[in-house]
Amino acid sequence: MNEQTTLEVLHKNVIELKGLMLSQKEILNLDEVASYSGLSKSYLYKLTHYNKIPFYKPNGKKIYFKRSEVDNWLLSNRVSTDEELAQSADNYLMVS
Repeated sequence: MNEQTTLEVLHKNVIELKGLMLSQKEILNLDEVASYSGLSKSYLYKLTHYNKIPFYKPNGKKIYFKRSEVDNWLLSNRVSTDEELAQSADNYLMVS
């Protein structure tokens, strides 16, 4: 393996380790939530400004998030599959 390939492999491993570490932490800062969720920091700031995502500001400056609340927020507003919608329609017609 050449030096560049070795560095690429190490970089990939570091990124994977960061992801594993984030999955174990319960309290995350803005940078960690951006990395964890794939959302940009500017979009996260916008979401916090409009109180669209749960967050904490213990000292009035730095923003923190509870990972479980971020997970719940990310999974909110579930969209039903076509199969689920068809089943709901069938159930409605049977009852009517």
